[in-house]
Amino acid sequence: MNIKQLEAFVRIVKNKSFSQTAKELYLTQPTVSSYISSLEEDLGVQLFNRTTKEVHTTNEGEQIYLYAKDIVNLSNKIRNAFKDEEKEEVNEIIISASSIPAQYLLPGILANFSKRYPNTEFRIHETDSKGAVTDVAEHRADLAFSGSIVPMSNCNFLPFYEDELILVTPNTEFYQNKQKEGDLSFLRNADFVMRENGSGTKKEAVNLLTQMGLKPEELKVVARFANTGAILLSVKEGIGVAIVSRLAARNAIKNQELLDFPLQKDGYFRKIYLVSNNHYPMSNRVKLFMQMMQNHVEKQKIL
Repeated sequence: MNIKQLEAFVRIVKNKSFSQTAKELYLTQPTVSSYISSLEEDLGVQLFNRTTKEVHTTNEGEQIYLYAKDIVNLSNKIRNAFKDEEKEEVNEIIISASSIPAQYLLPGILANFSKRYPNTEFRIHETDSKGAVTDVAEHRADLAFSGSIVPMSNCNFLPFYEDELILVTPNTEFYQNKQKEGDLSFLRNADFVMRENGSGTKKEAVNLLTQMGLKPEELKVVARFANTGAILLSVKEGIGVAIVSRLAARNAIKNQELLDFPLQKDGYFRKIYLVSNNHYPMSNRVKLFMQMMQNHVEKQKIL
């Protein structure tokens, strides 16, 4: 593995094209293909899925890209350390996000930012809250969006959104009656469908159930999923009940596919956080993104 291979790899990810990358690097396309083949052989994974029209990164390629981009950027900084000419502005922002903000909050946020700074290129890595914070702590992402605070050195957590967690159940006569009664006592004997261990939603759900007198070891968990959509579908099919974000469940509730139960009298809310690393230098574009989010927090008074 060498820097030329990594540089070619990073450019192909951005361009989705071997030929365009070859032009930018002043190389022949066979040379670029050889770089990638050698890199894949060294790493023991396939980095791209190739079609007649485009090149798409594999899951392994997406993970490696986060590291490769850092290595290439550091290499460029070393090369330019003693040059006086103006440095090229970095317009790419890498964001690692847990599923709820990635699917339901980020699209609107990115759209607003892109209207102000239309040349920005975003790369989004969807994971769980622990994975998102770890990506920022280990410099694999510029910023992260997390559904919980995961203590990591050098990480700052800016709360910017209050997300209500609710209980969802199948829309059956039994749960319809429980909803009318406002009775949650059935939870002691309920089958639960939950997120995986690194999930912020799962962490908050366990904390809440513990407050309600249900110890984690007493819960009957029948299934765990990494995807909230799969959880909602499982509940709809009657596999069990689940604690989820109202953002994720609102359409299913509106269509009467699921029933919703508030978890406390005035609702149970958790904060969604924007995570940054105060020991990692930010590009000007990332600083602008941070400023937009801080302005939003000040206007909404979410602290």
